[in-house]
Amino acid sequence: MDIAEVARRSGLAASTLRFYEQKGLIASIGRQGLRRRFDASVLDRLALIALGQRAGFSLDEIGAMFAPDGRPRIDREVLSAKADEIDGVVRRLRAMSRSLRHAAVCPAPSHGECPTFQRLLRDAASQRPPRAAIAAGRSRQGSR
Repeated sequence: MDIAEVARRSGLAASTLRFYEQKGLIASIGRQGLRRRFDASVLDRLALIALGQRAGFSLDEIGAMFAPDGRPRIDREVLSAKADEIDGVVRRLRAMSRSLRHAAVCPAPSHGECPTFQRLLRDAASQRPPRAAIAAGRSRQGSR
């Protein structure tokens, strides 16, 4: 396939494909005139690159997931560590969501008088995850 066909089938710009080739993530099998040519297996490789990016891996980390012969060589410990990292992000986002939902329906006259919202502000200022605000908010919600 020429680069235009790979671009069309993968949904990636030709400039992205050239960048990936420059980084060693994909390799052309030659040229036809001025156009790069690729084996059809490049589409599978591009799918793995896209999956890695969606999971939050850098292009360098993704590049390390390929053996010198181009076949995937994925370290399961690296996958497990990334899954743990994603789980942590999800927990922090869920806590933030609960805090914001509480603030949206808090019976306090204003956000300035809502203890949970105030804890959320303090946590944000200190860059701590909002868990303390959530826990405190739950215990107070039961007494309201």
